[in-house]
Amino acid sequence: MVASSEPGLLLGVIAGSVVVVLVLLVALFRAMWRVAEPNEALIISGFRQHEPAGSANVGESMGFKIVTGHGTFVVPGVQVVRKLSLDLKEAELVVDCVTQQGIPVHIKAVVIYKVGDDFVSIANAARRFLDQQDKMDTRIQNVFAGHLRAICGSLTVEELIRERDKLTEATRAAAGTEMEKLGLVIDSLQIQGIDDPTGYIANMAKPHAVAILKDARIAAAHADREATETEQSAAAIKAESVRDSAIKQATYQADVDRAQAEAKLAGPLAEATARQHVVIEETKVAQLEAERKEQELQVSVRKPADAAAYEKRTVAAGQRDADISAAEARARQVELQAEADAKRVQLNATAQASSTKQIGEAEAAATQAKGIAEGNAIKARLMAEADAIRARAEALATNQDAVIGQQLAEQWPAIVEAAAKAFNNIDQMIVLNGADGVSEIVGKVMAQGASGLALARSLLSKAAAREVPSDGARDVAPTNGEASAGHGIALK
Repeated sequence: MVASSEPGLLLGVIAGSVVVVLVLLVALFRAMWRVAEPNEALIISGFRQHEPAGSANVGESMGFKIVTGHGTFVVPGVQVVRKLSLDLKEAELVVDCVTQQGIPVHIKAVVIYKVGDDFVSIANAARRFLDQQDKMDTRIQNVFAGHLRAICGSLTVEELIRERDKLTEATRAAAGTEMEKLGLVIDSLQIQGIDDPTGYIANMAKPHAVAILKDARIAAAHADREATETEQSAAAIKAESVRDSAIKQATYQADVDRAQAEAKLAGPLAEATARQHVVIEETKVAQLEAERKEQELQVSVRKPADAAAYEKRTVAAGQRDADISAAEARARQVELQAEADAKRVQLNATAQASSTKQIGEAEAAATQAKGIAEGNAIKARLMAEADAIRARAEALATNQDAVIGQQLAEQWPAIVEAAAKAFNNIDQMIVLNGADGVSEIVGKVMAQGASGLALARSLLSKAAAREVPSDGARDVAPTNGEASAGHGIALK
């Protein structure tokens, strides 16, 4: 039993191993096998491909492999597989251009393009757009916008409108080389619309529209005229028939009515004739009555009214003359009153002038007296000053030292203050020998004052010597006139 079970176990292990290997192989195959859909190309990079020149797979000579429409093995971790879409793409163009005439236009177009099916186009597109496939529309718009602007600049607006195929073909031809370099092919380029903000295209269409509208209105007018003429002719014929019928009917009816009226009015006509004669007679009577009334009004109303009007006119004229005379009298009275007022004003002015003259003379006398008093006061002040000067001269002559000492004592504080001003501009003063230095500085200031005192004493002595004669006439007091003349004072 043990011997028989060992081979079965071994077979089970082998079968399990085979199954595992198969599963691993399938998983490895699925991981390495890549299939390219009909609308995409697989770009495989990794191993450097060494293919001889002229190989059908151009991508292999560029260092990567291009696979379309079938599957291929890819080594995971060594090779990288990326997909490049071969689907159609659509890019809308809205371009602002300027034509040969200098007119701005807006061109709306649509470009339908795709990556080329050949390996060269796929390789070119893969190198440029493999990681930027979502930006292909922007690139295409930029390429075609530049070519559209260049081509529109060589065409007129009329050519753009009438020859759109020419614009399309020229744009495709100009962009073909660049699209080939990008690996793209143009399936369709359509110009959807051409607009201009200046209204040139609308104005260009107006003459044709106006001409067509004119022809339509002319044709409608002709048709309406012909229809109207036909309708009027039929209506005229119909009206003529109606008129003839109505005339005949009216003639017959008039004859019948006349006969009936004559029959009915035979009696009233005779009555009216008689009434006419009565009215004529009554009119004559009324006319005579009116004439009588007029005569009565002439006597009873008009004559008294004329008399009353004449009376009023006469009274008004008299009143007017009386008012004029009264006005002239009042004017004369006002004139006389004005002359009297003028004379009174003149007399008042004369009296006032006389009074003003007397006041002026009084004021002049007062001013003169005031001037004399002020002159006497000035004279007295000058005489007092002269006496003071004379007394000073006598004091100098008798006791010169006492006068000089008194004056110097009075001016001593000012002299010391002037000497101390030399220290006003000193911000900081450093005394090296302490209190002795301060005492020395103060002593120097006092010494300057003393030297100034000696100098002043000398000057005053010289001045006194010049004022007092040297012949011993000090005891003789000078007269007022002489003292005043010696000090430069003149009394008048």
